[in-house]
Amino acid sequence: MERTNNQAFEWETPDLKLEFRHSGSTPVELVSVQAGNTKSVFPDPLPIVEILAAGHGHRLSSGRLIATHLGASLRYRHHEAAISNGVYRLTVSLADPESHIEVEAHYETFAGSSTLRSYMTVVNAPTSDGTVVLESVTSWVAGFGSPNTSADINAWDVLECDNEWLGEGRWKRTHVTDYVPEMHEYLIGHNQRYSHTVVSAGTWSTGSGAPMGVLESAQLDLVWLFQIEHNGAWRWEIGKNGNDGYLALSGPTNNDHSWEKILHPGEAFTTVSADITLASSFGQAAEQLTKYRRITRTPHVDNRKPQVIFNDYMNTINGDPTTEKLLPLITGAAEVGVEVFVVDCGWYDDTGNWWPSVGEWKPSKTRFPNGFGEVMNAIVEAGMKPGLWVEPEVIGVLSPVASQLSDSAFLSRHGHRVEEQQRYFLDFRSSEAREYVTGVVDRLVKDYGVAYFKFDYNVSPGSGTDIDSDSCGDGLLEHNRAYSKWIDGLHEKYPNLILENCSSGGMRMDYAQLSRFQVQSTSDQQDFRLYPTIAAAAPMQMLPEQAANWAYPQSTMSQEEIATNLNTTFLGRFFLSGYINRMEEQQKNLIVQAIDAYKKLVQPVIPNAIPFWPTGLPHWDDPVVSLGLRTGEYSLITVWGRSLPQPQIAQLNIPFYREDELEVSAVFPIGEDFASWPTHWSAKQGILSVFIPAGGYVSRTFRLETK
Repeated sequence: MERTNNQAFEWETPDLKLEFRHSGSTPVELVSVQAGNTKSVFPDPLPIVEILAAGHGHRLSSGRLIATHLGASLRYRHHEAAISNGVYRLTVSLADPESHIEVEAHYETFAGSSTLRSYMTVVNAPTSDGTVVLESVTSWVAGFGSPNTSADINAWDVLECDNEWLGEGRWKRTHVTDYVPEMHEYLIGHNQRYSHTVVSAGTWSTGSGAPMGVLESAQLDLVWLFQIEHNGAWRWEIGKNGNDGYLALSGPTNNDHSWEKILHPGEAFTTVSADITLASSFGQAAEQLTKYRRITRTPHVDNRKPQVIFNDYMNTINGDPTTEKLLPLITGAAEVGVEVFVVDCGWYDDTGNWWPSVGEWKPSKTRFPNGFGEVMNAIVEAGMKPGLWVEPEVIGVLSPVASQLSDSAFLSRHGHRVEEQQRYFLDFRSSEAREYVTGVVDRLVKDYGVAYFKFDYNVSPGSGTDIDSDSCGDGLLEHNRAYSKWIDGLHEKYPNLILENCSSGGMRMDYAQLSRFQVQSTSDQQDFRLYPTIAAAAPMQMLPEQAANWAYPQSTMSQEEIATNLNTTFLGRFFLSGYINRMEEQQKNLIVQAIDAYKKLVQPVIPNAIPFWPTGLPHWDDPVVSLGLRTGEYSLITVWGRSLPQPQIAQLNIPFYREDELEVSAVFPIGEDFASWPTHWSAKQGILSVFIPAGGYVSRTFRLETK
């Protein structure tokens, strides 16, 4: 529903309402956002889009995305609202007659979630007599706001996530004024120039930080949760604007990513999408974003029943597969109830050095003397789906394919192929590159019945490519978009094919990838004692049913250590490795117990479950870590104790059960080998107290159900 009143208009959907204002001398500004009963008003509103372009800089010199001349110069033309198949769309048209730049601001919501998707299309008007060289365009910009017309930046914290190889999902909380302190800038009549900025580099979109974050004010009962949907370069920043804070989200920029886009008259550029959720609490915001992710991800049968996976790599074969090594693992995996068996890297290598030889994707004859079909058929005969590791975006420098494909099929700079750690990068804008990799997938599906691909990505090309592009950053952005389109094409061609996204573990856990892949590797971390924090934090960046947290129990481990391994994967995508075939019966039975409990209690409900964090988002060295899943029938909570020096009673905050009587029961591990952990539920406080013993690495999963 839309209403227009003089120089203001609003857009209202069942879950969200946005209010705008404008005039002949001022740009269109977003003045409030309301989700349900939660409203945030912006007393110092900003233009709804900010643009830097050659010849068009800032109104106040800074390195920020905001306060641009073009943002302030754009004027309202018209707006249009539409509804189609549960998707609500608003398009606001803007123009600057002087620069001949036109913009369409796009906003979308989806029935069932209050999360808003925002993106911009910039056009160099057909009547223009020159080019426009874009240097940055925001996908979203707005204030923090407050429930009324006053604003106080001191009321806000920012939660952001540090990622790195082996150490993903490290969330931290900072008071906003630690980044943007009070400087009495009113004395000079100008805003501050500083912003706290988080950027990515190359195509490891989560290699150092996350394209998402949280702004939270307990004082105002307001929370903003945001993410950027891009598998490459992005930037988000917060800063001060008047008395309020502001948030700006974008894809690549000139300053950060060597990005420029040249628009000739009549040409257009569309930004990457940004998603914004407003709620009164962190839990509500996480719930709305989780629902949005489920609504907008690629439809797939696996989404409704996430299958149990075994992969031979982690702490097991480690990239050295042979028929002799794999057949006992296949038998062991089938015996414990695995549904998908994945042969990881090295299956194609005859040299003993699999890293630089990737790219031809033909099975080794020395590793599989009776043919690779013997292994793949054994998987099927054992009742499992066969899976295979492939790194489709690269060609090893020692691969024969490196000389078979033309230079135009690769990312290049200044006439040289981009090379990183003995790999070249295919350019998915190239039809030659796409046709080659599609042919590989076709052959492996046809010849070996591959039903699951683990797509890995272990290197990053830096700034991008200057072939057929306006800048290196422009070439990289279009390559990233072409790769996403290629994945879409695979799903159209093979609708039941399950795809896992792995990028040296979790180096590319962005929503552009996550919306297209059924499974997401969360880390390459090989120490089970460090993995609980990664596993517990994972549902912030992805859906819990996508989160492939490794469990790699071994025969040398105690029963408690095996159980801790298995609990690390229990409330996500059950993702198993380890030498099951070397285990004693008692150890193997524990894996059977975990998989049976997963299939009974988790698999049926996780496609609709909402994650929550009873002890808060974990820190890397927290001695107690927890993760919960809330469903319509019951909730499940996993608690890890990490070598506590003395027994501890953990206080688990579960506010949505406050005033309810609960039945609490342990569901894994159970049995005479495992001491029970006493629990006490306080309905008045909404607190579950759990006794955790001292010493060692221990874990329990509990089921909570109202009486």
